[in-house]
Amino acid sequence: MKYKRVLLKLSGEALMGDNGHGIDPERIKQYAIEVHEMAEAGVEIALVIGGGNIFRGLQAGELGIERTSGDYMGMLATVINGIALQNAIEQQGSYTRLISALDMERICEPYIRRRAVRHLEKGRILIFVAGTGNPYFTTDSTAALRASEIDAEVVLKGTRVDGIYTADPEKDPTATKFDTISFEDVIQKRLKIMDATAFTMCQENNVPIIIFDMNKPGNLKKVLEGKENIGTLVS
Repeated sequence: MKYKRVLLKLSGEALMGDNGHGIDPERIKQYAIEVHEMAEAGVEIALVIGGGNIFRGLQAGELGIERTSGDYMGMLATVINGIALQNAIEQQGSYTRLISALDMERICEPYIRRRAVRHLEKGRILIFVAGTGNPYFTTDSTAALRASEIDAEVVLKGTRVDGIYTADPEKDPTATKFDTISFEDVIQKRLKIMDATAFTMCQENNVPIIIFDMNKPGNLKKVLEGKENIGTLVS
């Protein structure tokens, strides 16, 4: 494998599959199988999961809920997804640790950097939930922060598109895909791949980002092997 330790960022929306809400059992099983196979191959994997399939903090204003409370609701949604992902992965035979930025000792371990790194060294798959534990930060920012803290070699952002394009490929059929692109070019071209805080953190800590289609079976393995131009590498 090209990478030994990685952080995989999955959006909550990705877990919906074609259902439009909640968790699609087939989609979460597919993710679990692929993550388990890569852990069996010796890759140390940490995951950050979003909560958009259940609740997004940005929805709060529409419901008359103030932003801070809405963000905490979003953090709790990531915990629900994390528990589901933990069970799906352990059904495949891997050991996991659910690690929360908020205190929930009956459900999750608290985040302690040295302990998290030790879990990785022992071959356990980490699932980071509850974001950073602070409002006003996205799960993209959580991914960038945790990747920097655990010395991950790369942030893998699994999405429903197969990389970064010159324009939205779902709207512009003439859009072309970048195989590789620099952090500076992403900023200059104003390409939206992560929120600004997350992107800047990766840039400052020299953590490359790979945007790829996680919904296509086998893509995670291909990205980790580095043998094919799957997705777009930002470095």
